[in-house]
Order: sequence, then structure tokens, then C-alpha cells
Amino acid sequence: MESQVITEKDVIDIVDLFTKVPAFMLKRAVSQDLNVVEMFESQIKSYKSQLSDEDIIKIKKVLEMPIPELQEILKKAYDGTHKKQLKILADPDAQPFIEKNFQELKNSIFND
Repeated sequence: MESQVITEKDVIDIVDLFTKVPAFMLKRAVSQDLNVVEMFESQIKSYKSQLSDEDIIKIKKVLEMPIPELQEILKKAYDGTHKKQLKILADPDAQPFIEKNFQELKNSIFND
């Protein structure tokens, strides 16, 4: 099961937490390099109990992807959906924000 292929949809599903935030707030969070995972920690922990082993593997693989590769997928997704949050996250300036929040997500999901 470890050799599971990660699709663009898998990536979008996993960054969905960040796309639920209104675009203007996400832009501010990115520019200030805020930890938004911390704000949603109780929901994340609740959601974790509903995940299958397959879901956990997908999440882990996405969280371990190189950020530039992830951002390319987000850019493609933005081109198809025009969801402003995806454009914000696809910007190279968002890399520190993504790194910080992915690390927090890893801690929240895998270090219980």
C-alpha cells in the first residue's frame, strides 16, 4: 500500500483546510507566516479519527512532498478552478507558510 500514487485531487483534498479560509484572511496569514493548523487543531483531531489507513498514507505522502512540486499542482488546480486560495498558496512566497503549517499538521496527525 506504500506505493500508492498521489493524484492532484489528493493534494487538493489535503490542502482543503487552507482553502476554507476566506482569501483575504489566507493572504494575511501567508504574509505573516501564521500557524493556521493550530487554530483548527480540535477539528483536525476529530477528523483524524474518521480517516482510513489509505487516507493516512496519502496525507503523509502529500505532507512529505517538496513544496515547489506541491505548488505546481496548486497552480494547475487554480488554473482549472480560479479559487483564489489556491493562487495564494501556489505563490513561491507562500513556501515558508506551507512548510510551517505542514509541519504542524504532521505533528497533529502523526504524533499523538
